[in-house]
Amino acid sequence: MKYNFCGRSGLQLPMISLGMWHNFGDTDRYATMKEIVFGAFDKGVTHFDLANNYGPPPGSAETNFGRIMSDGLKTHRDEIIVSSKAGHLMWPGPYGDGGSRKYIMASIDQSLKRTGLEYFDIFYSHRYCPETPLEETVQALVDIVKRGKALYIGLSKYPVDKAAEACRMMEEQHVRCLIYQDRYNMMSRKPEEAHLDFVKEKGLGMIAFSPLAQGLLTNRYLDGIPSDSRVAKSGVFLHREDITPELIGRISKLSVLARERGQSLAQMSLSWLLSKDAVTSVIAGASSPGQLYDSLRALDNLYFTSDELKRIDDILL
Repeated sequence: MKYNFCGRSGLQLPMISLGMWHNFGDTDRYATMKEIVFGAFDKGVTHFDLANNYGPPPGSAETNFGRIMSDGLKTHRDEIIVSSKAGHLMWPGPYGDGGSRKYIMASIDQSLKRTGLEYFDIFYSHRYCPETPLEETVQALVDIVKRGKALYIGLSKYPVDKAAEACRMMEEQHVRCLIYQDRYNMMSRKPEEAHLDFVKEKGLGMIAFSPLAQGLLTNRYLDGIPSDSRVAKSGVFLHREDITPELIGRISKLSVLARERGQSLAQMSLSWLLSKDAVTSVIAGASSPGQLYDSLRALDNLYFTSDELKRIDDILL
């Protein structure tokens, strides 16, 4: 494994982190989850990314990760970075969503209980909540650190101006924001508009989720929609109508370039992200140990020629 320092901090993160957004809920097989996590740790993946609402059902990913920790990883707690988040809908009613102090404080206590941990290494505000005064959300995050419930604070999917304001508020109370998280991949470039410059300027780490665009940046959909794919099973974040002939054509061209580089399309997609100076780590999901090990091979070739980068942009932009 290769590690990067997280912005201007002393914390190092593995270039590839394991995300538990999918494949770690109660609908998944526990033995497979455990094998993935143990295999990841054996390969040097020391960062495991959770959120209160990951599942399904919400909360089950944290519960399953806590069980995995108890089954053999707890003795390695000081070698592991565990992150969780609060901000999206977790339970019904007025206090189960958003950025209020009530919701954030209740959420981290519930998350710690589910995982069986005494603290999180990183705790994120999962989204900017326009209905909540920013100072209220920030104060809750600051207090979480000062009470020892988390070592570091992160922000996820915040507009740049709100992220900058939140960072300033934290610094006034001597708590620095460690890391910024957002959706970023070859097909989703929004962070390039301002966020990458922002994290460099503020000395934050940057971690990208959905690096494979929900499976689009793989060879999975080149021959149609598989029956066991996310599109076929849920269609929540990726819909059948998104898989157009034009899109498949572009993915096919990317796949050709990946083969020329001696990589799979998924590996090239991860390598492309990790070649960016501002990117500290990418959050890769896995439904099997084999899929995880395949993703880790992206680290074998992180260099892109200017011609390769231009070809990618010509295909996608």
